[in-house]
Amino acid sequence: MKPKLILGLSGGVDSAVSAALLRESYDVHCVFLDIGLGGGGDAEALADRLGLPFHSVDIRAELEHFVCADFAREYLAGRTPLPCARCNPLVKFPALGRVGEQVGAEFIATGHYARVTAGPDGRMLLRKGQPANDQSYMLSRLTQALLRHIVFPLGGYEKVQVRALAEEMGLFVAHKPDSMEICFIPDGDYAAWLDRRGPTPPPGNFIDGEGRVLGRHLGIHHYTIGQGRGLGVSGPHRYFVSSLDPEHNTVTLSDGSDLMADRVLCSRPNWIAMDALDGPMEVTVRLRHSRTEAPGVIRPLERGGVDVLLDTPARAPTPGQLAVFYQGDVVIGSAWIERSLSL
Repeated sequence: MKPKLILGLSGGVDSAVSAALLRESYDVHCVFLDIGLGGGGDAEALADRLGLPFHSVDIRAELEHFVCADFAREYLAGRTPLPCARCNPLVKFPALGRVGEQVGAEFIATGHYARVTAGPDGRMLLRKGQPANDQSYMLSRLTQALLRHIVFPLGGYEKVQVRALAEEMGLFVAHKPDSMEICFIPDGDYAAWLDRRGPTPPPGNFIDGEGRVLGRHLGIHHYTIGQGRGLGVSGPHRYFVSSLDPEHNTVTLSDGSDLMADRVLCSRPNWIAMDALDGPMEVTVRLRHSRTEAPGVIRPLERGGVDVLLDTPARAPTPGQLAVFYQGDVVIGSAWIERSLSL
C-alpha cells in the first residue's frame, strides 16, 4: 500500500506536475488552499484529470491573522515585509498538515523548487533547488517538525523541464503563466491594497541627509529602502530611498552611496541545520529573494540575535526582509533583518 500524501494543488504547472510525479509512489490527496480570490476550478479539474481525491480548504482567517495583518503593520512601520516567508511555516504547511491528520497522511508536498534530505545526525536539511528556480530563501523559516513530513518533488528540476513534462503529460496548464508574487494582492499594487485596507500615512516630505526638503512623497508605505524609481524628484544626481521615518512621516533620499553595508544586525533566527549558533561561522548570505550570495561570518548576539559580517558590502539590506545563511547548498538558517551598518 502506498503511503498517503497531501499535496498543495494551486492549479499551476508546478503543483500539477508534482501531482503526476508523486502519484507513482504515494496515495496523493490534492488540497486547494482557498484565499477567497478564486482559482480552485483549475485545481479541481487537474485533480479530476489525474484521478486524485480533491479537497478545498478556506484559509482566509489564518492568512489574515498571520500574514495580511503583519504585512500592513510592517509597511506602516517603515519596513518591507516578506509575506511568503511568513505564510509557509504559519499558514500553508500547517493547513496542509491538518488535512493530512484528517485523512491519515504522513507526508506533505508542494511544488516548490527545493530539496529536503536527512543529515548524518538525523536532522532534516533544507537544500537549494536547481539554480535557475531555487526557492529555498522563502522556505527558510520552516521548522524541523514540518521538514520531517515534507516532500519537494521538483527539487531536481528546472522550470523549463517542468513545463516540458507537463506538455508530455497532456496537462492543460503546461503553458499557464506563473502566479503573482503576493497571492492576496493579485494586481501587484501593494500600496493601493494598503490604502483600501486603511488607514495609511498621509503625504509628507522627501528630505536629504541634512533635513532639507526635496519634494513631497505619497505616504511612506509607497517606498522601500534602495528604491530609485517613481520618486518624482529631480536634482544634481539620481535619488534613492535611504531611510523611512514613520514618526516624522519623512522619506530620506540620497545619491545611493550610503546604501552599501557590510554589517547586518538580525533578530529571531530560525536554525535548520543546527540547534543554535554558539560561535562565529563562515557562511554565504542571501539578503533578498534572488540568487545573489555574499560570503561572510555570522556571530551570535545577546538575546538570540545574529550579527552578519559580509566580506563585500551589500546594497540596501532592508529591514523586514530575511538574511538566509548557507553552506554550499544547505540552508543553515535565517533571521529577520533589523538594520545595517557600514564598518
